[in-house]
Amino acid sequence: MRIRLSAALTAALIAGSAGAADFKVGVQLSLTGPLALAGSEMNHGVQIAADVFARRYPQHRVLLSVVDDESSPAKAVAAVEKLAAQRVNAIVGGTISNITGPASEAANRAGVPFVTPGGTSDDMVKRGLQSFFRISNNPGYARGMSGLLGSLGVKSAAIVYSTRDATSDLAGKLKTILAAAGVATVMHPFDPAVKDFKPIVNKIKLRDRSEAIVMIAYENDYAGILRAARVLKPPVKALVGAWALATPKMAAAFPELLPNVYGATVLPTQVGSNPLALEFDQAYRQRYKSSASYHAQTSYAIASLLFEALAKTEQAGVLGKPGALVNTLRGSQQRTLLGPVRFDARGDNLNYTAHMGQFRANGDIDIVWPADYATAKPRYPALPW
Repeated sequence: MRIRLSAALTAALIAGSAGAADFKVGVQLSLTGPLALAGSEMNHGVQIAADVFARRYPQHRVLLSVVDDESSPAKAVAAVEKLAAQRVNAIVGGTISNITGPASEAANRAGVPFVTPGGTSDDMVKRGLQSFFRISNNPGYARGMSGLLGSLGVKSAAIVYSTRDATSDLAGKLKTILAAAGVATVMHPFDPAVKDFKPIVNKIKLRDRSEAIVMIAYENDYAGILRAARVLKPPVKALVGAWALATPKMAAAFPELLPNVYGATVLPTQVGSNPLALEFDQAYRQRYKSSASYHAQTSYAIASLLFEALAKTEQAGVLGKPGALVNTLRGSQQRTLLGPVRFDARGDNLNYTAHMGQFRANGDIDIVWPADYATAKPRYPALPW
C-alpha cells in the first residue's frame, strides 16, 4: 500500500522559524517488576521518538526524565508526583490500565498533560480528565481481533482471558462483536495468579471444540496457555492473542510455541517501503541493534505526537499558557505507525484499529489484517505443532 506523508509531518521535516526551546518530558514506566518487558520496550519507543524529533527539529531539545514505577500503581503515582515537581511539560506513562489509571489521575491533579500507550480499558476515558490522551483502546483491539476471525471464516471461539480490568473489558467487547456476527463463543476467565492452564485447555478440547482459541492476557499467561495447548492439542484451527504477544522478544523466548499464532501488533518484522515505518525501524535498529516490539512502536507513535504538539505550541508562543498543549493535542490529526490519529474530547483515539500479525516459523511477523496494511496472506488452518 502506498502511504503519503501527512501535511503535518511534511512541515515537521523543515525546521520552523521559532526560537530554540527545551521541552522537559517525564517518562513513568515499568522498567522493573513483572511488567518490565513491556515497560522497557515502551521506554525504548519514547527514546527513539526523541531521537527522530531531534533530527527534524535541531533547534529544539527534548529532555527526558525517566522514573521506574516498578510495576506498582502506588509507585507510579509517586513517580508522577516526582516528575510534576520537576515542572515537566508533559508525561508519557502507564504500562497497563491499572497503573495508567492512578498515574494519570495524579498528573491531572498536578495539571500536567499525560499521554499513554498502555491504558486501554474503557474506564480510562470515563473519568472526565481534561489532559489525558491514549493512542490505543479496547474497542480498537476488539475490531482487530474480530476482523481477523471474520476474514478467516471462524464460526466458534473459546475466549481465555485474565480477570484484570483491561483484559475482562476487552473479552466482553469481543464476545459482543462476535455474537452479532453469528460466531459462537465460550468464555474462560482465569485469575492472574493462575500458572497451570491445562484444565482450561482440556475443557476447550473435550467440551467446547471451538475452531479458535482467543487469548486476552499478558506475556507469561500466553506462554502458559500455549504450552498447555501444545501438550493437549485441542482440535482448533487457530490461536489468536491480543496485545503483548506478537513481539520479537516473545518469538526469541518461546520459539517452539509461536509459529502460526496470531497477535495484535503494529509493524511486520520487515517493514517494507512505508516511510514512517522505515524512519522508525532504522532509528530503532541503529540504537538497540534489534527489531522493535509493538510496545515500542505504540509508545513511539504517542510520544512523537506529543513532541510535535510541543513544537507546534511553542511556535505559537503559548506553551506556557494553561491548557494550550492540551488544545494542540486535541486538535492533532496525523498519520502514525498505527494509522491516522484523532482524539475526541475524552482523549481517546477514535481511529484506532489493531493490526493483526502472524508468526512465521523463523519468528518473523507478517501483518495479515486489515487488508490495507497486510504484508502476507494468513495461514489457516495453522498451529504451532
